[in-house]
Amino acid sequence: MKKNATILCLLLALLPWVASAQKGLPPLIDRELLFGDPEISGGQLSPDGRFLSFIKPYKGTRNIWVKGLKEPFDKARPMTNDQTRPVRNYFWSRDGKYLLYVQDKGGDENFNIYAVNPAEKPATGQEVPAARDLTGLKGVRVAIYNVPLTDPNTLYIGLNDRDKAWHDLYKLNLATGAKTLVRKNTDRISGWIFDWKDQLRLAARSNADGSTEWLRVNGDQMTPFYKTSLDEESEVVGFAKDNQHVYLTTNKGADRNLSEIVLMDPATSQETMFAADPQHRVDVGALEISEKTHEPVLIDYNDDRMRRVWLDKSFEQDFKTVAAKLPNLDVYPTSHTTDERLWLLSATDATHPSVAYLFDRQTKQLTKQYETRPKLPVADLATMTVVRYKSSDGLEIPAYLTLPKGVDPKNLPVVIFPHGGPWARDMYGFNAYHQFLANRGYAVLSPNFRASTGYGKKFLEAGNNEWGQKMQDDLTWGVKYLVEQGIADPKRVGIMGGSYGGYATLAGVAFTPDVYSAAVAIVAPSNLITLLNAIPPYWEAGRKQMYARMGDPNTEAGKAQMFRQSPLNSADKIKTPLMVVQGANDPRVNKAEADQIVVALRDRNYPVQYLLAPDEGHGFARPVNNLAMIAASEKFMASYLHGRYQESMTPAVAKRLGEITVDPKTVTLKKVGTATMEMK
Repeated sequence: MKKNATILCLLLALLPWVASAQKGLPPLIDRELLFGDPEISGGQLSPDGRFLSFIKPYKGTRNIWVKGLKEPFDKARPMTNDQTRPVRNYFWSRDGKYLLYVQDKGGDENFNIYAVNPAEKPATGQEVPAARDLTGLKGVRVAIYNVPLTDPNTLYIGLNDRDKAWHDLYKLNLATGAKTLVRKNTDRISGWIFDWKDQLRLAARSNADGSTEWLRVNGDQMTPFYKTSLDEESEVVGFAKDNQHVYLTTNKGADRNLSEIVLMDPATSQETMFAADPQHRVDVGALEISEKTHEPVLIDYNDDRMRRVWLDKSFEQDFKTVAAKLPNLDVYPTSHTTDERLWLLSATDATHPSVAYLFDRQTKQLTKQYETRPKLPVADLATMTVVRYKSSDGLEIPAYLTLPKGVDPKNLPVVIFPHGGPWARDMYGFNAYHQFLANRGYAVLSPNFRASTGYGKKFLEAGNNEWGQKMQDDLTWGVKYLVEQGIADPKRVGIMGGSYGGYATLAGVAFTPDVYSAAVAIVAPSNLITLLNAIPPYWEAGRKQMYARMGDPNTEAGKAQMFRQSPLNSADKIKTPLMVVQGANDPRVNKAEADQIVVALRDRNYPVQYLLAPDEGHGFARPVNNLAMIAASEKFMASYLHGRYQESMTPAVAKRLGEITVDPKTVTLKKVGTATMEMK
């Protein structure tokens, strides 16, 4: 009792100081404005430019809508009515006859393709046209390889119904749903490339040793013409105008650190340098090629902020016109008509969620279409900056820092927010989590730790076998940097992330238990051996590369390394308050990864909070689940880091939070072989 009274006195003494530190912050931004459904998003022009489609909630769930291009948005009609799961990705068939979208079951990532005809009237008693499941398969992941311009009633798709690890190539009839086998995949083919005439010309083979081979396809014959090793990467971007050469992104060879684009002749394997970062800072970016002229248009380079190199002077002049009207914003093409006259553009930056504009290249008219989050108070949002600091071994780490607006950036509570992947990267731009946490009073740091992509082969390979070690140092030294700068209060540092970011969260509290005062681990691997043993079969193409980068569980040395790097095996060192968040249907990070760490902490009588959504996979797609998680995590963080939090939540979110909150006492583990649970 005396101990509790002492703690209460300390908290009461702290309250005036916390209130003073928070004075000057903008008003609390309702989490619904940041993480609820966008009012409108995902705009797409129909191929002929007559219609604009978009995603908007229908009866509380995101679905596809369509309106005439010149009609007001209140004249739009819903095209789909999926109330189980939001429709998030869709596209038009080449002739504009169908809207096509993919959907899985509860986040299991076994996607089927659906088609809806916007010209079709709803059946009697129905509110939307009928959506047809074109593939109609269970437990099968459908891949889309080509959307032919020359045959708009067709898609070329991959199905792994015969072999879960590899996709056979099929031709899908959009009108009838008939599937015709084109090639049975018995050669470890991971991708197919079609030319400008929609003829199958190239294939990518993932060899058993982890190397990648590019093959010419000629009838039943496939002939190699380019090969990259396990620690190199290559990708065919598309065919050149002559329909013979291809643009190929590669970092092959000891003399290449940053990836480049070469013009390659598959018939002779001769290559000519085409493009590389003129500033020699980052990997070559995405190459856009005109479907009308077959000429290259632009290359984007993801540096501290997006840089663009124009290859087509006509497009460059048009976008200069746009840029003059949208100063200081990053403008991205998102959709265009077949004749490339009309373009739908997205304009955004760190303090502006995406706004869609229609640009007519003939008249040069720019017309605003919609805002994704028009109710968000843009004036209260915080700026994002780039910082760089040295890690434990001197490697320079680039990171994005968002400081709360309206307060002196001194002695602040901090949240380290590492990205997922880990073979990905954070980029400059609007980030809902950064804005949310900064509004609550936290400084937010997202480091592009070693193993992040975009900074060259050496930077990526510096992360090989360094999970929980130097990769983790890159985060820990980020905390030290913020403390040295006077920005961070070392006693109020939290960490939060999903997927690999969730692993880094668990690793942070397990391997550096004195650094963090609160942690939220979302779909987080806790045991690297069980993680790799449970990866989906269709990840077979990348298995060897994962072993090279993470550790090989088939060797004693690899197993010992992964045992050491698994937070589960250091759970006895955790003393940081921890929240664990998981989707029950996650095919990437199995539910057992969350259950294991929860049970390990529970069994040593250490408090842990556990949220488990039965209808989600690798990350939460349903806003009600996401909002429940956000509401719980912000209150959790505030309890230990003393940032602000929003006490209120809608009845639906409060109800859902109760439903997905799990009592750790009820968690049981499925019995598995000891080889996967512990080191022999």
